[in-house]
Amino acid sequence: MKKKNDIRKNYVLDTNILLHDPGCILNFSGNTVILPLVVLEELDNLKARDGLSGYQARQAVRELSEIVEKNPAQSMREGIHIQNGIVLRVEMNGYHTIPGVEDELDLKKNDNRILLTALRIQKQEEAVQTILVSKDICMRLKAEALGIAAEDYETDRIASEDLYQGLRKISLSGKEIDRLFDEGHLSPKRLALNPNQFVLISAKELPERTALARFDGEQLVPLQYENHTAWGLSPINLEQKLAFELMMNDNIKLVSVSGGAGSGKTILATAVALEKVLEQHLYRKIIFIRPVEPAGRDIGYLPGSEDEKLRPWMGSFYDAVETLMFNSRSRKPRKNTQDDGPSVDVMLDHLRHSGIIEMKTFTYMRGRTLADAVVIVDEAQETTPHLAKLMLTRAGHNSKFIFIGDPSDNQIDNVLVDSRSNGLVYLVERLKDSALTGHITLNQVERSPLASLAESAL
Repeated sequence: MKKKNDIRKNYVLDTNILLHDPGCILNFSGNTVILPLVVLEELDNLKARDGLSGYQARQAVRELSEIVEKNPAQSMREGIHIQNGIVLRVEMNGYHTIPGVEDELDLKKNDNRILLTALRIQKQEEAVQTILVSKDICMRLKAEALGIAAEDYETDRIASEDLYQGLRKISLSGKEIDRLFDEGHLSPKRLALNPNQFVLISAKELPERTALARFDGEQLVPLQYENHTAWGLSPINLEQKLAFELMMNDNIKLVSVSGGAGSGKTILATAVALEKVLEQHLYRKIIFIRPVEPAGRDIGYLPGSEDEKLRPWMGSFYDAVETLMFNSRSRKPRKNTQDDGPSVDVMLDHLRHSGIIEMKTFTYMRGRTLADAVVIVDEAQETTPHLAKLMLTRAGHNSKFIFIGDPSDNQIDNVLVDSRSNGLVYLVERLKDSALTGHITLNQVERSPLASLAESAL
């Protein structure tokens, strides 16, 4: 008998793996992928749902259907041989063949039926290592208790403990700093930098002397928008200044900004979008997108039209516009203290009816082409890598995407992702080598001293 490490492995997939990545089967090269029948039952039940889970389930079913259609002479029960040495098969539940399990686990629960199907396969195919793959930590713990090896889905998980920040500190001579500003550029020599990565430069002779520059893919260049404002807003700390630089640069088509609550992500993105569309007329409209399902009840349960249903979920956008309008009015002398101009709701309603502003959820993105627009994707940490890709593939001519979110685990309500596997960090790490993208992490909370205390101490 061969050792387990010398032969292919059996990977039994939980339903949440197919929901997280509908194309996951093709990532198990040289191994056997097993779907318990109950997994197909769960996909069948989920595919009629609205929202993200329904979309992911339908996409998973399409992927499975495509495999079957391409291999009509093979059977799912016997195993379909597909690319890269992968064999896909469906297993009957069959847990009744394991004596005594009904005393330990409630067999009416689908998770337990999956577990016991994996246990039966392990007992029947002892020469092959059987591994349960699930994103549910409780599922993995129960598997371990039953003696089944269990793993998280690692293919699109960002392994690095230090996620890309977009900023690096370096030291140069004072003469080199002078040349950077006198000539407008400076060769980074042997520095390993990503396109649109920022550097905070300190002088070797005088460390207190500092300068900021951006690597444009070939050389270091000074900041271009350091003294600019957008819709009256100016960045108030170093990291906001760098995020503002990325957002204002129209050659950077994807900007990602991560940071905690109150760090300024939404208000910066909103101010730049309003500036680009309403003042500079460089784009035709603003599209504000955010997920709704993970944070509460499905959008379909809310009364009213699509706009009325979406209104409760778009509070961050309304708050940002209201703050910008208030700040703008507070800077202008007023003859009549009662004349405060139109309310936020009135202004946004007018802009929506004019087609200048759209507010959408991910549910409405399939098949769309988002052209001539600034697209703000809020709460991007709630997306799966598959959905993040879906959003970016909507990009049309003259579009700029701004992904914002807080990828820490305590800000993620979607059970299919975590701080290392969500769509935001996936895009940051996978696309950081492209000159079309730029990223910065905001670490300072500017909302209020109380918000700063809560973010740091709680």
